[in-house]
Formats: sequence, C-alpha cells, structure tokens
Amino acid sequence: MNSIRQLLSYPFMVNALRAGTIVAVVSGVMGWFMVLRRQSFAGHTLSLVGFPGAAGAVLLGVPSALGYFGVCAVAAVVIGEADARAGTTTYRQESALIGTVQAMALASGFLFVSLYHGNLNGLTGLLFGSFLGITSDQVLALLAVGASTLLALGLIARPLLLASVDPEVARAAGLPVRALAVGFLLLLGIAVAETAQITGALLVFALLVLPPATAQIITGRPVFGLGLSVALAVAVTWAGLAAAYFTPYPTGAYITTFSFAAYVLARGIVLVTARDRRRPPAGVPS
Repeated sequence: MNSIRQLLSYPFMVNALRAGTIVAVVSGVMGWFMVLRRQSFAGHTLSLVGFPGAAGAVLLGVPSALGYFGVCAVAAVVIGEADARAGTTTYRQESALIGTVQAMALASGFLFVSLYHGNLNGLTGLLFGSFLGITSDQVLALLAVGASTLLALGLIARPLLLASVDPEVARAAGLPVRALAVGFLLLLGIAVAETAQITGALLVFALLVLPPATAQIITGRPVFGLGLSVALAVAVTWAGLAAAYFTPYPTGAYITTFSFAAYVLARGIVLVTARDRRRPPAGVPS
C-alpha cells in the first residue's frame, strides 16, 4: 500500500495512469473488432504509417499529434477504399497492397528523422512511445478523441458485427458493407494514432491485438468478450506502468510482456481443457 501511495503521489504518474486507461479502453474495444475482422495486418500498417506522420509533423514544426491523426486517417481511408473498389481482391493482393504501404511508411519516417537532425530520443519516442511527461491537457485531448471514437463505433456496432461475421448475409440484408468497412478502418486509424502516442508506432500491437485476441480465445460472446478485452488491456497497462516505475526498464516492454503472457496462458488453458475433454473416462476403453 505504501508503494501504491508513493506511485500516486506524483502528478506525472497520475497523468500516465489516466492516459494509459483511456488508450487501453479504446484499444480493447477497437482491437476486438479488428481481430474479429482479421485486419490485424492493416492495423499494424496504420501504426507504422503514424511514424512518418509524426516525424513529418516534427520536421515541419507542428505538434506530432497532428501527424499521427492526419496520416493514419488518410491511410485508413485509402486502404479501405482500395479494398472496396477491388471487390474480388484476393487475400494475397490485399496483403501486397498493405505491405507496400507499410514499407513506404517506414522509409519515409526514417527519411524525415534524418532530415530533422534531431537527437535519437525523439526517434525513440516516436517508435516506442513514452507514458512519462504526459500533461493534463494531453489527457483531456486523448479523452475527447477516445470518447468520440467509441461513440461513433457504438452507432455502427450492430451492423458492423454482422458484416464482420458474415458479410454475404449482411449484404443480402441491405447493409452498406463497403461503407461499414471504410468507416471502421477510419475509426481504427484514429484509435491507432491515439495509441501510438503512448506506446509508440512499433508497440501498438501490445494493446490493440494481444488483449482482444486473448479475450476471443476465452469466449466467443460479443458483450463478454468486449468487456474482457478492455479489462485485460487496462490491467496490463496499469501493471506495466507500476513495474516501470519501480524498475529501470521501459513501460512498453512490460506492457508487451504482460500481454503476451496473458495470451500464452489463455491459449495453454484452452489446449489443456480441450485435451481433457477428448480423454475417455477412467475404465472406459479408448
């Protein structure tokens, strides 16, 4: 208890916990739909696109947040429209398109950093993020963006769920599947931009994929799965911040490690349980 009181006695840690909670909630909800729609590769590409966006913004002398949100939103619309226009695009072609955008994004980001001639701490912050030094104004900005994103997702959640599970049935029911796909990618781009400011461009998956993937291993029920995804994301974020405060190691490493450990544990429990169910009772010949 003394350690917890000590951790909460510093304003920068309180702001870090607030910002981390906001990002974890948004990531848990958006990531659940992303994993369900099998668009993890697209989400990863959007996170990498945020890197050149932020680096370019710093190069131009404007806040890096503008680069994160602007470029991620544009890239999300481009990827969504390209997939929708293709219509019969195969998974291989789609992966090639997303991989091309990803490679170009990384190259542009490192070019912008080189042109900036800044110190490497700025590059480290863009790639791996930083929970420390977050101000109250930044927390409020994250809260406004996160609440708006979740509200927009809530308005399309039911048709999006049907379009994600069975797009053919959703199309036959008259739902705008194409508009839902592009709209979700746009919301995902905003969520990725928000998360990348905290975890960095390379560690977005720690919150955006691992907790939702763990939740979907445990349960296939949408409401319970969404709640579990958010709970796991918040838990690993708080644990990572606390561990980083009391040790000399970075927050992102702990969040990623805890998220991965939860995923492995859930996967192991499911495998053991399935094996026990297939095993015949004692005394019954197999």
